[in-house]
Amino acid sequence: MGNRFQVKDRFADGAQYIDGQLRAGTSGRSHTVVDPATGEEVLTYELASTADVDEAVAAAKRASPAWSGATPGERSDALHRLATVLAEQAEDFAYAESLQCGKPIKLSTEFDVPGTIDNTAFFAGAARHLQGQAAAEYSGDHTSYVRREAIGVVGSIAPWNYPLQMAAWKILPAIAAGNTIVLKPAELTPLTSLMFAQAAKDAGLPDGVINIVTGAGRDAGEHLVGHPDVVMTSFTGSTAVGKRVAEIATATVKRLHLELGGKAPFLVFDDADLEAAAHGAVAASLINTGQDCTAATRAYVQRPLHDAFVARVAELMETVRLGDPFAPGTDLGPLVSHAQRDRVAGFVERARGYATVVTGGEIPGGELADGAYYRPTLISGAAQDSEVVQSEIFGPVLVVLPFDSDDEGIALANDTPYGLAASAWSRDVYRAGRATREIKVGCVWVNDHIPIISEMPHGGYKASGFGKDMSAYSFEEYTQVKHVMYDNTAVAAKDWHRTIFGDR
Repeated sequence: MGNRFQVKDRFADGAQYIDGQLRAGTSGRSHTVVDPATGEEVLTYELASTADVDEAVAAAKRASPAWSGATPGERSDALHRLATVLAEQAEDFAYAESLQCGKPIKLSTEFDVPGTIDNTAFFAGAARHLQGQAAAEYSGDHTSYVRREAIGVVGSIAPWNYPLQMAAWKILPAIAAGNTIVLKPAELTPLTSLMFAQAAKDAGLPDGVINIVTGAGRDAGEHLVGHPDVVMTSFTGSTAVGKRVAEIATATVKRLHLELGGKAPFLVFDDADLEAAAHGAVAASLINTGQDCTAATRAYVQRPLHDAFVARVAELMETVRLGDPFAPGTDLGPLVSHAQRDRVAGFVERARGYATVVTGGEIPGGELADGAYYRPTLISGAAQDSEVVQSEIFGPVLVVLPFDSDDEGIALANDTPYGLAASAWSRDVYRAGRATREIKVGCVWVNDHIPIISEMPHGGYKASGFGKDMSAYSFEEYTQVKHVMYDNTAVAAKDWHRTIFGDR
């Protein structure tokens, strides 16, 4: 990396961004952002209080009339400028993302940051293309058309695994549609969310359109979700916390968008390209050190290929290079925290009692001992109802199970509460097509697993939540649809009135 900015200097005024200004939180409690690769302090800041949330919501509410009243073209121009600013600051964003998360710099540089810039450019265009049903005389006597209107102040909560991208996924469709927003990032990883809001100001977006409050979930987060001036909540995180968010949001009848946990199946049929499937499984299970709700976690492999698949995946996993996230040759960084690493290690240690750890399953020592590292881990021989198959581990762990018939494979793929993503591996277009129809998830890849694009929606089925991020479909979440109906007859006593009073 080039000239890395000094984080403590950059956020000397605090880690809250309210009405266009950085400021300190007023909760009286502090939190420390830690570099998970070294355990060293990055930034200690004051957490937001409920009063800070109130001020952020008030700022968003003040900014709402002018921003929602801007033309789609004006909002589009602002987002195009934001995309330009983000591109100019790409190196700083990549550095900050890797510093707070432990992501390898090649992932931040080639995936997180360019993906966010592309999302911004997409929504700059989408802002001018809010779609509705064609105006027409559907009743014969009236002209009907559909308006899409901003809903007001959005209160969103983003997770720690992709802080920059998740902030963008929340902010961009909301503001493109004319809403204003208060975003609460995870306390562990607030840096790039704050930088995104600052970049928006650099791009000329009005103060108050984007506000960031960095506080504890039980305080700032719950207060934001329950705030009477917040009309919609979008949450990405665990299913357990999502249930709590839903309880609070429904008490005030808010619109609710939930993107929750996942346990993605990786379904390999016996006619698949073994080498492609093995490479795909390693990449898809280890992306972001496995801290990805769409990561491949359950590989179901038809029995003729099972043993060869296990052997090849283990061989490839053993070539993965752990190390300093800022070293260009590093493949796998640490988990986001030592607590998360220990949680992952606990799943693997318990699995030793009922399954086989084929490779990995270790906390490395030596020069990596101070970081939250965990070796890529492959497990076989687990039962379908076991913990490692059913629960979201959120680490670099892949479990492989065999299946016999296609019916069985698809049934096993569907046999968890989650339904976010899946992949099917086959050379047979009909076999793969059946899998895309019958696996109950929001995204099915065929002969690949993980790629996302701004033009297509992301969201789940079942316990993985509801609603869509990215794509034009996200405007379904962030706009009110209003039917407007004009009488064309100028008749005072209309024929249908006679069904209520009088005679024909």
